[in-house]
Amino acid sequence: MLELVKAGGWPMLPLVLLSALAVAIVVERFWALRRKAVLPPGLGSEVRAWAARGRLDPEHIDSLRVNSPLGALLAAALDVRNRSREEIRERVEDVGRHQAHRMERYLNALGTIAAAGPLLGLFGTVVGMIQMFLGIMDHGVGDVSQLAGGIGKALVCTAAGMVVAVPALMFHRFFRARVDAYLVDMEHEAIQLMDAIDPRNTRRAASPSANAPATSLAEQV
Repeated sequence: MLELVKAGGWPMLPLVLLSALAVAIVVERFWALRRKAVLPPGLGSEVRAWAARGRLDPEHIDSLRVNSPLGALLAAALDVRNRSREEIRERVEDVGRHQAHRMERYLNALGTIAAAGPLLGLFGTVVGMIQMFLGIMDHGVGDVSQLAGGIGKALVCTAAGMVVAVPALMFHRFFRARVDAYLVDMEHEAIQLMDAIDPRNTRRAASPSANAPATSLAEQV
């Protein structure tokens, strides 16, 4: 591997740096975008149970806010639970955009690496070809080693650019898809919480029990 880097010459240096940066971003995103870190199991149902029991004091909401991205989204809905459903939805959407931005952290950089890798490889190819033609001008076509060295540098840089770009592009698409799936699940949990704290739903749930005695009397008659 080191021999290939040396064969590619100095244009290989930015490609090596980009590959190291891409590996660091992939490892960090794998850790940050674990499902249990973004969507802790059972958190949505636990928060709805809090709302049903009336345990919505500021300490519970603050602890929920720092729990996870899903917790921050649900806490935003609970902060404005006494307002209209439209206002609650607007707050959830606003916080959701911020959480999406946080989850997409470094993904633009990973996409830039995927786009820049082939260009840097092409740059190394051009440098290698220039070196080859300069060698021909100085020594003629009889020096095969000079000619082969320029072609080899061009091919090594091209291959290195693709080796850096293809995995970076694959992981970029993979993390984008994972974030989109998380956002759909978070929206679903937020809608369920809004339904749970909606006073109209509470009144609907209470009305059948209120009318139960009258129904039983009618059946008796």
